[in-house]
Amino acid sequence: MASIKKRSLVDQVYERLRDDIIALRLPLGSRVNVNELQDSLGVSCTPIREAINRLQQEGLIAYENNVGARVLTLEAKDVEEITQLATTLHGAAARLAMANTDHSVLARQLRERMAEFESAQTPQQQATGIHHLVEVFYVHCGNRRLDKSMLSIQGQQLLLRNLYANHGMDREANLADFQAMLAGVENNQPEEVCKALESNAQRVAQAVCEDLE
Repeated sequence: MASIKKRSLVDQVYERLRDDIIALRLPLGSRVNVNELQDSLGVSCTPIREAINRLQQEGLIAYENNVGARVLTLEAKDVEEITQLATTLHGAAARLAMANTDHSVLARQLRERMAEFESAQTPQQQATGIHHLVEVFYVHCGNRRLDKSMLSIQGQQLLLRNLYANHGMDREANLADFQAMLAGVENNQPEEVCKALESNAQRVAQAVCEDLE
């Protein structure tokens, strides 16, 4: 029987704040006040400050002089940079996964994630469905450093996907991207998979930038 790992208080506060930011319950640019969080979460300031530091490293929280901690704000350039880095990492993960893993295994898991996306009932579930589908390539890439690099911007990309979902997600266009990824895996065409991954990421970026204008 596998042992049960107890999450630290810092982990719990970090996950709570991270989820609230990504799900937009804490709006972009909103102030993150330690004293208010102490009252609402019922914990001391130490785990809150440690959690905020972790979120700062992940790029979800920024410090401003004379203001303190705030949820990140986004401009079109930020969206472009996040998307460029993410698509570069996605492409590397897809190529490695296809080189290292039985394609039938990848195809089966992609179909499962497509079904998850199709059954999504809320914008947040749709955004999570896209995340889980792309995650298939990282699970099988066999490169821990690549996986760690993606984790460093994962929160920011999940935030973009939630903003996209709230904008009004084009389910059919996304499913077309996923079908192209699946076909690329089945036909051993990594470049086609990469093109579909980039197309999907660019669709998210375009919708978010339209809302930022």
